[in-house]
Amino acid sequence: MAAANNLENQNKKNKQEKMAAEKKQQKFNQNIKKTIKTIIFWGIVLAVFRYIFPDRFPAAISMSSRYLKEMIFVFPAVLVIMGLADRWVPTSMVEKYLGHNSSFQGKFLAVFLGTLPTGPMYVAFPIAAELLRKKASLSNVIIFLGVWASLKVPQLGVEIQFVGLKFSILRFIFTLISIFIIGILMEKIIDTSEFTGAE
Repeated sequence: MAAANNLENQNKKNKQEKMAAEKKQQKFNQNIKKTIKTIIFWGIVLAVFRYIFPDRFPAAISMSSRYLKEMIFVFPAVLVIMGLADRWVPTSMVEKYLGHNSSFQGKFLAVFLGTLPTGPMYVAFPIAAELLRKKASLSNVIIFLGVWASLKVPQLGVEIQFVGLKFSILRFIFTLISIFIIGILMEKIIDTSEFTGAE
């Protein structure tokens, strides 16, 4: 009887592992298809741009090359940090402090996390995807992205020097309010299972 139970449990385990492997393979295939579609799309855009603006095309290619080089140098470090965070930061912690039940505490934490970095905006997107995968609420992730894009502390310091303290404070307040509203609305409109893979 015990042997039969062990055999049944082993079969269930093997079946679950096989299903998990199939899901990973499907996700990998989907990512490959998305990558191919993206390359084709931008190839068409470049061809159209070259046809319409032949004199500006070399400058556009030069600028794009600079951005591409920057991404090539920055992204490996980002991936390493994300890998470490994936191992060291448990899903339960992210869900507790940035999840759906985190209330305004989670939103202010998202604001705090978004104001600290100095990197380019495209660095924030894989971090946001990782937060969503670890059960952070969509509104908190939107707030994090919005603050990263427009309310970083180093940026505010430069802004105050050029346009003054009063302007910077008012701009900060109104931008933050707008980001909160956008985050809350997007959470009500968008189903996060579409891009987190949740069932």
